[in-house]
Amino acid sequence: MKLSDIASALHARLDGADCEITGVAGIEKAAAGQLTFVANPKYAAAAKTTKASAVIVDEAFPALATATLRTKEPYLAFARAIEFFYRPPQYAPGVHPTAVVHPSARIGRDPHIGAYAVVMENVEIGHDAVLLPHVVVYPGARIGNQFFAHAHAVVREHCRLGDGVILQNGAVVGADGFGFAPDLQKHWHKIVQSGPAVLGDAVEVQANACVDRASIGETRVGRGTKIDNLVQVGHGCEVGEDSLLCAQVGLAGSTEIGNHVILAGQVGVAGHCKIGDGAVATAQSGIPNDVEAGKMVSGYPAIENRQWLRCVAVFNRLPELAKAVRARKGSDDE
Repeated sequence: MKLSDIASALHARLDGADCEITGVAGIEKAAAGQLTFVANPKYAAAAKTTKASAVIVDEAFPALATATLRTKEPYLAFARAIEFFYRPPQYAPGVHPTAVVHPSARIGRDPHIGAYAVVMENVEIGHDAVLLPHVVVYPGARIGNQFFAHAHAVVREHCRLGDGVILQNGAVVGADGFGFAPDLQKHWHKIVQSGPAVLGDAVEVQANACVDRASIGETRVGRGTKIDNLVQVGHGCEVGEDSLLCAQVGLAGSTEIGNHVILAGQVGVAGHCKIGDGAVATAQSGIPNDVEAGKMVSGYPAIENRQWLRCVAVFNRLPELAKAVRARKGSDDE
């Protein structure tokens, strides 16, 4: 594919000679004929030594000897460039002989339903659905158009999914929430989880992540939110639109997450907390209280990121500070 054609498709400005591009790669591993990118300043120096035939950069990036495609959003442009060279498997419409589809289920045009998939009674699924082997959709679930469920994904009873939802392998939507009430003998009585999980349009739930159903009401995930591998969204949680829940994030029950929130890997949020729009929690933060909109927090208990950085700097100096205190105390005792 000609670099000039890629530039046109990405609405980028080509600086340098046109050439043939055969693939894409990271900047440090790219070879002649490949296209790479720089979005993180950490890799800016590598742009001068890369063997790639062309680099996607920001419009203000310094001039390079290598051809460049200049755009306001180099990372997004590179993400789109990958699509020019990778061809994912295509799944022809049809129902595999081993699949089980209940007669009462209503499925739109051109579905692909793979081997041993199960669609139970009164399920509704829109057009152009792809259900790969062993996907199970429980009774009464309602799912929009362009649903894509990888092998072993599960949608539980009465859950509702919007258009363009993607479930990666082993994702479970609408399993029972973790709700139990103690009796007088201190035995745990299971609380019926009667409320469905509701996913908006373009939500993606990645491998082995779970969005639990609610005991009452609903568990909701807003349009465009992406949920990484092994994330747990507890019962009754409400997650806003276009938020990112990275790997191993855990939301206890009835947590409220705003729009455009980013929770990095292994962040934990205590139940009934509210995280405001645009807030960011860095990796492994533990959040026991509400977080205001737009704040960046870190650590446990999570505090404002700048304060946390100062605390960490002091923490690293504790041995020498303790030594100085002991020396001072000994001097005073004399």
